[in-house]
Order: sequence, then structure tokens, then C-alpha cells
Amino acid sequence: MTSSLQENRAIPARPGPEGSRGGLGLAAAVQFLTVLPPLARRPFTPQELGRSVGWFPLVGALLGGLLAGSDWLLGWAFPPLVTAALVLSAWVLCTGGLHLDGFLDSCDGLFGGHTPEARLRIMRDERAGAFAVIGGVLLLLLKYAALASTPERLAALLAAPVVGRWGMAVAVIGFPYGRADGLGRAMKDHARWPQAALASLIALGVGAGVTVIVPGGWRALLAMPLAAALIWVVARFVLRRLPGLTGDIYGALCELLETMVLLLFVAGGNHAA
Repeated sequence: MTSSLQENRAIPARPGPEGSRGGLGLAAAVQFLTVLPPLARRPFTPQELGRSVGWFPLVGALLGGLLAGSDWLLGWAFPPLVTAALVLSAWVLCTGGLHLDGFLDSCDGLFGGHTPEARLRIMRDERAGAFAVIGGVLLLLLKYAALASTPERLAALLAAPVVGRWGMAVAVIGFPYGRADGLGRAMKDHARWPQAALASLIALGVGAGVTVIVPGGWRALLAMPLAAALIWVVARFVLRRLPGLTGDIYGALCELLETMVLLLFVAGGNHAA
């Protein structure tokens, strides 16, 4: 499912002006990761898609700001539990369900196939199997419960999308890709360690800002090393079952990291009614 979604977001084509590389990389990241209207009037080249990887956490920061603002506005009209459900719905809708779709496909492929080839084939099947349904329900239930329970919802909403997309950037650059073609292949082939450095600087900058400005925000910085550990664990698990990571795995990793951050903000908090 995810491969078709990704191909509709951006398809490589002719190169753009040399002087606008950074801007086009950011535009590609926004177009690829959200449902916002296209910022460029032409398809993106493989090089621009590779450069977009460094901007993934900034897109996460934009999404986090939008979610935090929505949470504040909705809180004036609805009780906390309803607000949490509406914010989570907006979270999924703002990304077009891209990462959630990747998580569902990954559940089906990684747990439903018996060979690497079969797993890759299942992950491209547009039908959702039992593992996808079970995994998706549990994931959304866990994210909702954590979001509704955290005493520092503002900090959690600002940090989780950033850490999730930082993890995607690290995974794209740091681990092999499992398919010979596709949009993820173009990103993998043209993303380099400078993009990983840019993504890390943005994520650390946002984490530091949340720590300083938002009460209880210190967990945003703590999330970074924990996310790195989770990325390594997930990647090793996947590489025992597939020849490399795929676009679906990137999306699944983003969902898992976001959930981890939400749980981190719940852990040890005051949950008394």
C-alpha cells in the first residue's frame, strides 16, 4: 500500500535550479510527508529527494506545532479524552496516513511471510491482513491512551513528530535498502551523512527548545538516545527477515518512535484524576 502512496507524493524528473537546492529539498520533504499542497510545480529529482531527508525533522516540527495548536483550540470546546481522539485523528490525516499505512504493511509482511521474497511481496499487497489489523488497532489504542494520559501533552506533541522523522532520516542513511526500485530507493541512493547531520541538528535544536520553553519538556532530549536504541533494535529485527529496509519500514519506524516518545512523557508522571 505505501509504495503507491509514496509514488503519488513525488516522482523523480528533470533537475531544478542549482541555487534552490536547500529550498527544494525542504519542499520535497513537506510534499512527501504531509498532505499540504505541493510547493513545487514540477516533480522532484532523485538528488532533491535525497536532500529532503535532512529536512524530515523540520517537517515533524511543523506538524507538532500544528497538533499542539489544534490541541489548545479543541481543549476549549471538548473534554480531554475527546480532544486527544480528535488530535490523534488530525495527526493521521495530516500525513495522509502514510506512516500508519507503512506500519500496517510491515506487520503483515514481517509476521506473515516465510521468506524474504514473500515478505516483500506481502508488503506491496494493497489488502490488509490479520497482522495489519491487529497491529494497527493496538498502535492507535496505545497512542491514544498515552496522549490522553500525559500531563505534558504540549511537550509530547512537539517532540514526538520530530523524533519520529529524525528516526526515518537515520534509517534511510544508516541501513541498506531492500528493494531495487521505488521512491525509497531514490532517497537512499542520494541521501548522505550531511543529511543525517542536518536532521540531527534540527532534532536536537527542537528538543533543546522544548526543554527550555515547555514545562516538563526535558524528556524531549532524553528521547533522542532512546530513539537511537529503538532504531537499531528495529533495524536488526528487520534485517533478519528482509535484505534491507523499505519505505514501509521507514513509516513503521516513525510510528513506533512517536509512540515511544508519548510513552516516555507518560512514564513517571502524575496521573491522578
